[in-house]
Amino acid sequence: FSCIDSTLATSDLVVANLEGPITASSSISQGSLPGDGHNYTFTFATTTGALLAAHHIGAVSIGNNHIYNFDLFGVKETERYLDEAGVVHFGDPDKAESDRVARISVGGIPVSLVNWSDWTSDKTDHTVAQVREEVAAGRAVFVYTHWGVEYETAPLPRVRALAHSFIDAGASAVIGSHPHVVGEHEVYNGKHIYYSLGNMIFDQYWTDAVDHGLMVRFVFSKDGVARVEEIPIVLARDRRTCRVE
Repeated sequence: FSCIDSTLATSDLVVANLEGPITASSSISQGSLPGDGHNYTFTFATTTGALLAAHHIGAVSIGNNHIYNFDLFGVKETERYLDEAGVVHFGDPDKAESDRVARISVGGIPVSLVNWSDWTSDKTDHTVAQVREEVAAGRAVFVYTHWGVEYETAPLPRVRALAHSFIDAGASAVIGSHPHVVGEHEVYNGKHIYYSLGNMIFDQYWTDAVDHGLMVRFVFSKDGVARVEEIPIVLARDRRTCRVE
């Protein structure tokens, strides 16, 4: 985080996807090889929650395809360590669909962070209804998703339709993850959709597509999003993530 820390510090709230559980369990992927049964089973050190907080990440989505890598125990451990660090989490798959929302205040504006995940969400109708409910309560709604096909930059027709349904329900923006590459950016009915932001901190370096990601800064008021700033980033082999200047 050291190279982008000053950038993260300039925002009132930083939101990210936490791609796996935080547990006290020993890693079972360490020493494994790509393609074997353990290589994609993730767990993060118990200090991860405090690390995120120290670098200004105030909220994380845990609705993704790796959060159950250590089963329900891993989900519960993740929630506990994030709570202890004061990091808000949403998309928790062990909760009812209507409880997978983080309701917070950002600069005095009530904001709802709503998750959709191809792996943990039950029905599209639930998420669309949740967006409508949050909007009706006078809250700015940002939908943070985990969807699509890895390493594909174009969204599936199903994913595009999902994104449009969230905007139609009143979401201020839709931000996607999972493909590990930066995907399409679309403005639909005046609202921004980022289908995939790519990697931020990860151990993929084999092409520019996977070692370059995107951060997006939304400047908004109670009247809606006023400005969007794209911040390209690069993942260096020394493990630092830096802005592309």
